[in-house]
Amino acid sequence: MVNLFSQFSLPQISVVARRTVLVACGVGAVALVIGVVAGYPLVGLGVCLGLAMALVNFRLISRATVKAAASPDENKRRPLAFNTLGRLGVISVIALTITFFVRPLGFGTLVGLAVFQFALLANVVVTMLRHPLMGDTSMGTPFADDEDDA
Repeated sequence: MVNLFSQFSLPQISVVARRTVLVACGVGAVALVIGVVAGYPLVGLGVCLGLAMALVNFRLISRATVKAAASPDENKRRPLAFNTLGRLGVISVIALTITFFVRPLGFGTLVGLAVFQFALLANVVVTMLRHPLMGDTSMGTPFADDEDDA
């Protein structure tokens, strides 16, 4: 997974991040409006809360990655892994605690967290499809073998 992202150029990473943030803002606004109109404002608010928590986590991951890359230590993966696991643990505890005490808000939060991850994944896939093999021309284009079969 780390090697996959190492093939992205800095502009591609910023495009993925920017698109994901825009999608998250749009989904949050739509979820809030639909929640209020449907009579479940706490679900819409929960989706916004989940998206906000995921955005903060995304920013913290970016910051930790830059910090680890600048670190002179040989083993850069271990601190990143523990940092990420700790953050995911805190986010999970917060989301599940909210779900335990206020179900509509909690379920909305869980949905918001999941939607952010799907949006991030979709944006990474779109970027990869637009830039096949991220500039590595030594391997040809994807599906080149499929064209020979036709």
